Amino acid sequence: MNSKSYLYILILSIFLVSCGDDHLPKPKAMLRLEYPESSADRLVSEKFIFEHNATAQVKKGKNFSVTLDYPLMKGSIFITYKEVNNNLEELLRDAQKLSYEHVVKADNITEQPFINKKDSVYGMFYEVSGDAASQAQFYVTDSTRHFVTGSLYFRAKPNYDSIYPAAIYLQKDIRRIMESLRWNE
Repeated sequence: MNSKSYLYILILSIFLVSCGDDHLPKPKAMLRLEYPESSADRLVSEKFIFEHNATAQVKKGKNFSVTLDYPLMKGSIFITYKEVNNNLEELLRDAQKLSYEHVVKADNITEQPFINKKDSVYGMFYEVSGDAASQAQFYVTDSTRHFVTGSLYFRAKPNYDSIYPAAIYLQKDIRRIMESLRWNE
């Protein structure tokens, strides 16, 4: 090869290397989702009364069950009522079992006891983190007559990073339900 060939190869190499796209790293950021300000609405059943987020669509079912549907977040809180008939231990065991069925996919399950002696409302809130099917579970009871369980589910594949903002928003609504729940005698 002569010197002209080397010169052409060198120029061609420089040209090819210099024509590449500059790749810049994406800045670290989080998706900002803004949900409507939470305002309270009241649900009255024959067995219980509680406050919930007014943006929820309420669907009453059989045996005093209630579904609070949040179309914007593709999530629902399912609430079930059962009477206590000398079966409190069984109801507690079933509620706890339901919460811990998610341990396979969950990174962590945090238990938060709830006690309202004044209104005889006692229970447990389970916050589930990770790619579990349900991001929150709860139960409340008066220990003698009433037992209510609730579960939060999303109509989407469980991807904790994606549903985290909506899960936190709806967990606040669950806490409101627990704190405001009164037995309708």
